[in-house]
Parts: sequence; structure tokens; C-alpha cells
Amino acid sequence: MSLKTQFLLDPNVIFLNHGSFGATPQPVFESYKHWQYRLEKQPVKFIGREIHSYLKNARQKLGEYLHIQPDDLVFIPNATFGVNILARSIKLKEGDEILTSDHEYGACENAWIFSCRKTGASLVRQPISLPITSFAQIVEQFWQGVTPRTKVIYISHITSPTALCMPVSEICKRARAAGIITIIDGAHAPGQMNIDLEDLGADFYVGNCHKWMLGAKGAGFLYASKEMQKIVEPLVVSWGWGDNSPYTTGSDFLDNLEWWGTKDPAAYLSIPAAIHFQEEHDWPSVRRECNQILRETLRRISELTGIPPIYPDANGYYYQMATAPLPAIDNLIEFKTQLYAQYQVEVPCLEWNEDPYIRISIQAYNSLEDINILLDALEQMLPNYQL
Repeated sequence: MSLKTQFLLDPNVIFLNHGSFGATPQPVFESYKHWQYRLEKQPVKFIGREIHSYLKNARQKLGEYLHIQPDDLVFIPNATFGVNILARSIKLKEGDEILTSDHEYGACENAWIFSCRKTGASLVRQPISLPITSFAQIVEQFWQGVTPRTKVIYISHITSPTALCMPVSEICKRARAAGIITIIDGAHAPGQMNIDLEDLGADFYVGNCHKWMLGAKGAGFLYASKEMQKIVEPLVVSWGWGDNSPYTTGSDFLDNLEWWGTKDPAAYLSIPAAIHFQEEHDWPSVRRECNQILRETLRRISELTGIPPIYPDANGYYYQMATAPLPAIDNLIEFKTQLYAQYQVEVPCLEWNEDPYIRISIQAYNSLEDINILLDALEQMLPNYQL
């Protein structure tokens, strides 16, 4: 499986942290630089007369990848940016509740907290306990947080701290029946798993292309169902907004959000190259092999620590990224620092709900040898740091 030579990563580092910022293959990076060169060669022509057709083509490719109409999505720099757009666009008032889980990404939680402080709404963090026993358990525990005041459900497709794939389709179905707006944070999902946004049924979905889709840094998307596009407001008001706009796509959703001043669009325009790279290398097979390595990794960590995994032994609860519990550790930050300093293992060690965990990402450039080095490091280091 190893496609390590296709990536620009330092070969001396055991890179098990694709989940944080991704890694871009050489051919995709070349496409990214190509678009930057085209921009610099004739900026006025590129930005003033050509950019919209280029963006339309890239949206078409991404729409096919996500199984959605291309005019129902718009490019944004990252998923957090998209959450900010929606947290500002939805008209919250005092007493409204945004229901989320206790597995969410802190930066996006901050966007909701910011809006709540301005509006008097409340962010409700519903606990979902570990270990997970079933998807039904997740849905029922999460739904216990719904009240008559719940206006918005915001939940990750794949969570950041626990790498848990949430049953978002069922949650969206229940929410639609209850008249609750749904926002799915897909920062980690596109590329790790097949995404069919039409079938998913969310009102809004934000995602990253620079992580598991292998795109360049600064490429993400915001999807809005047609009936909800009218409520989306731009964070930055520029030439795409209003009656004096010098151009129009025919969609206020696209016009308002696609143009917000001069910027480098190369990351967006290289998304088709990232999709093509996956097609060339039979990405469904790559993902399956990565998942097999990850399963073996979790089994071995569990044997080492004596702590059972947080997921059931079944498919669909995690894909190429998973989190394993660690024993109680004295100074988790120092533990992570020494993993890198002594063994050159780049992997997140984190505290979630006051317990220590390690989150492992397996991408096409990883191998069992990488896992052997990680396990050797853990075996040597854990006795020195356990409380």
C-alpha cells in the first residue's frame, strides 16, 4: 500500500498525525503551485475574467465527489470558518439552545459560545459515554439533550478528540421531524469515508479538503440545502453582495460567499487534482488497508495497557483515525514531547474528560513498521510516566 514517496513528509519522522492538518501528495502540490503561477502571470485576467469558471469546474468535481449539486456548496478556507458563518447567520435569541456533544472540537465550540454571549442563547454539551456499545446508544444518549428550546443541532461526523464516527444520518432524520436545524461538522470525514450529502439529509455540512481528501492547506467547503441557503450571510461583505455586484452566478448563496476580496484560490482549484490522485490509486482499497492497520494498532495498545478499546469490534465506528485510552500519566504534555524527541513519533496525546488518550492516524504513507516503532516507544515510556 505504501505511497510514502508520493508525499512531501520528512522521511525521518513517524507521522501518525494526519488528522490535525493533513499532508498533500506531490502531484496535488504541483497542481496547487500551477494555479499560483497562473494567477501571478496575469492577475487581472485571472481574477477579473477567469476565476469564476475555474471555481465552477472545481465545484463540479467536488459536488460529484460528495454526491450533491455543485451550486449547493461554496468553497471556504476550512470547516471552522464555515461554522463561524453559520453561527453568525442563524438568528438566535435568548432562551434558544444549540445542542452539541461533549466530543466536539474546541475552536468550533468557541464560535457558538461567542454567538451565545451576544444573543443569550445557550450551548448544551450532551455527554456521550465511553466505551461505545452501539450507534443506537449514541443516538439515544444524544437525543436526551433535546428540549423544546433546541433550535440547532451541531455535531461532528467524525469527532476530533475521540475519532468516533457519529450516526449523523439518523440524528438529522429525527431533527428534521422535530423542526430542528442540523449542522454537521465534517472536518475529518471527507476522504476517510464515502460521503453522500444528498442521502445524509443535513441542513448544513462543513468539511475540509486539506485533511483526508489530500488537498492543499486552506481548502474547505460549506454545503447548504436549497431551502436553507437564504438564511446564510457572508462573514465578509464584498463585491459579490448586493445589487451593484459586477457579476452574478445567479445564486445569492454563491455570490455572497464566493467573493470576499483578493485571495489566493489555488487550494480550491487544486481539489480536482486531489480527487484524481485518489482515483488513480484505488482509494477505497487504500482506506481498507489503513483501517486494518489501525485495528491491529488498537489491539496491540490495548494488550500493552490492559485497557479495552473505546469502540465496538465492528465496522463503521472509526476509519483511518482512532483514539486509544492510556493509563493515568504524570505530565501528558511532557510524555508527548518525549515521544517525538526520543523516537520521532508525531502523534497527538490528549486529555478528554480528564482522561488521557492517544489519537493515531493511518494514511497511505504509513506502514506496520511505523506502528512497531510507536508500540516500542509506548512500551519503553509508559512505565516511566504512569501514576
